[in-house]
Amino acid sequence: MKFTLQFFAAVVILFFGVLLGMQQANEGLLKMKGYHDPSFQSVVAVKKNEKGAVEATVLGNKVTSETVDEKAKKLEQWKMFNLFSELGKRLAEAVHLAVTELLSLFGKLVK
Repeated sequence: MKFTLQFFAAVVILFFGVLLGMQQANEGLLKMKGYHDPSFQSVVAVKKNEKGAVEATVLGNKVTSETVDEKAKKLEQWKMFNLFSELGKRLAEAVHLAVTELLSLFGKLVK
């Protein structure tokens, strides 16, 4: 019980440390820039147009549902086989089965 509490306390402290570090990095980048540049594009911008439709731009390129659908169709046509994705899936299945078996064995031993 004591170990569990210490572990969760450490995780919470580290999580807030990461958030604080991200905030400090953001402030540092803004200070480093030194001035407000309206031509500086954000990476992702989402806004509503006059008709009320939502428009999104990523790195200055407009993204519409048609472009997303076209890309999805192209990917389906290619039917690419990603070796790393497949290896990751199989590794995840193996780890899941191993942990399930270990927990089952541990449960039987406890009974």
